[in-house]
Amino acid sequence: MRLKPEQLTVALQKSLATVYFISGDEPLQVIEATDAIKHSAKKNGFINREILNAETGFDWKQLAQTAAEQSIFADKKLIDLRLSGSGPGIEGAKALISYCEHLPDDTVLMISAGKLASASLKTRWFQALDKIGVIVQVWPLEGQALLLWLQQRLQRRGLQVNRDSVKLIASRIEGNLLAAVQEIEKLYVLHGADTLSHQQVSDAVADSSRYDVFSLVSAVLEADISRFLKILASLKAEGIAAPIVLWALAREARALSKIKWQLSQGQSRDLVFRNNQIWDNRQVIVSTALNRLSYVDLNAILVLGASADRKIKGQQTGDAWEALHAMCVLFSAIKPV
Repeated sequence: MRLKPEQLTVALQKSLATVYFISGDEPLQVIEATDAIKHSAKKNGFINREILNAETGFDWKQLAQTAAEQSIFADKKLIDLRLSGSGPGIEGAKALISYCEHLPDDTVLMISAGKLASASLKTRWFQALDKIGVIVQVWPLEGQALLLWLQQRLQRRGLQVNRDSVKLIASRIEGNLLAAVQEIEKLYVLHGADTLSHQQVSDAVADSSRYDVFSLVSAVLEADISRFLKILASLKAEGIAAPIVLWALAREARALSKIKWQLSQGQSRDLVFRNNQIWDNRQVIVSTALNRLSYVDLNAILVLGASADRKIKGQQTGDAWEALHAMCVLFSAIKPV
């Protein structure tokens, strides 16, 4: 059975399939689809989750072995199989066909992959999955589909805007749904759940040559001190709300902590970056920051962020922008006096 991403939630509420295959090169929709399946599986008693990363050199015998293993924690199991490309290769194709022909009891197999080539739809392994499972192919959103998605996403956050404002956001994010989520979160941080005017939306998401919080994050990750000081001063002078700057810096510190922990567990850097939406254009600066910053540094940044939050809310005396400045300095691994 083949479903569109927006149909998956309703289908999961009705029943849980034995096999799911999610493919596409639009990362947010792939992530949200797999998250929905994991949530539904857990709700249905599939507590135990085994992750298999089918990268170069992967032994496909592990799939059958994992399916056959009995867990001491739970009888029901979710196998989270992640393909490094769009297809499984020759050995993987054989393993998937064999799996579909001998489905294990109390096991759900969830496969995620990149965009499928049209020729893959005619392969035996794909047809075997399609016959007994659910196929979700993710495509980039464009035109009216993108506008509808943005409108629903805004409403989910309690934000009411007119159609011209939705079009403005669409032009700003250029089809990048991860960027769209960031813009919507920025609006929520700034205004809360409310009806927003077109001017409010324009002020928050306008694409101009002015520095924005994402430029600030890039500068602190690169430890470019002169640049981040200039950007931070510019943001303050332009009247950018301190909560937006705090949100961006704290979000990055939490993401780096999560990535460091996953890498320390032996996961490959490529897989960890992909799972945390660190794409090609950011991998170098993120890698540099990970090498430079320790857990202690990242925790200190978050402590300063908590202080900045209290100052913004009037719960603590002091200038919130000074705390934000100190967070930026710590990102460069410089110990402030």
